[in-house]
Amino acid sequence: MKDKTPANETITFLGTGGARFMIISQILASGGLWLNLSGTEILIDPGPGCIVQSTKRNLRAEKLSAIIVSHRHLDHSADINVMIEAMTQGGQKQHGYLFAPADALETEPIIFSYLKDRLDRIEVLQEGKSYSVGNVTFTTPVRHLHRVETYGLVFKTTKHTFSLITDTSYFDGLHQSYGGELLIMNVAFLEPRSHSQDPLLPADHLSVPDAERLIRELKPKVAILSHFGMTMWRAKPREIAKQLSQQTGVRVIAAQDGMKFDLSQLDSNGL
Repeated sequence: MKDKTPANETITFLGTGGARFMIISQILASGGLWLNLSGTEILIDPGPGCIVQSTKRNLRAEKLSAIIVSHRHLDHSADINVMIEAMTQGGQKQHGYLFAPADALETEPIIFSYLKDRLDRIEVLQEGKSYSVGNVTFTTPVRHLHRVETYGLVFKTTKHTFSLITDTSYFDGLHQSYGGELLIMNVAFLEPRSHSQDPLLPADHLSVPDAERLIRELKPKVAILSHFGMTMWRAKPREIAKQLSQQTGVRVIAAQDGMKFDLSQLDSNGL
């Protein structure tokens, strides 16, 4: 009989779409990431449709220990209120942590006032700080170059270390803040773009050339691309991942909606 015991450490992609035109079209879903790390369940960036995507995959919000919001943009935070409602069982149980940057909690806060009391704790994300949830620790090593206060994440469990580079322009030294066997990157653009308000500045999302550079610099065992804008989707992310694998010698995966990545794959060698 086949063993149905769930994987001990997994990352489920509740959506792989990013940037405004992909979000409003929902060609790709936008629910964020659901981590299950040795029994500690954490939701990252609950964008539009998170409650639908998570319940569709039998992920139970009341089991969450924490929700992390990397930044206040809608594609990363639109479902934060309904996910707190679900995590606290409609407010019947005070439960869970919320981690978010200061500007997501101050002027025009992303959460309703009445929900704050339903959480065990709210912690403000800051550059270079370390946090813990259950048996998991994570850091926010550097503030990103984005239009609002934004942080990527480095997670450490008893078995693995992995990084999530969320929305940002590429900048010198970015790679020095991240590491681990697994690298997850939000890659919205096929090619580099200029900032819409200043053509001399890069746009505030990574492109495929940026991703290739980061993979070469960090040399993870596995790199996963996600958070695709329209140009990435039209160019077929799986083909791009295949090309990057060939160019870098690193196993590169294009995430798909609903994909579950088992971190035990990092224990094996080779592509």
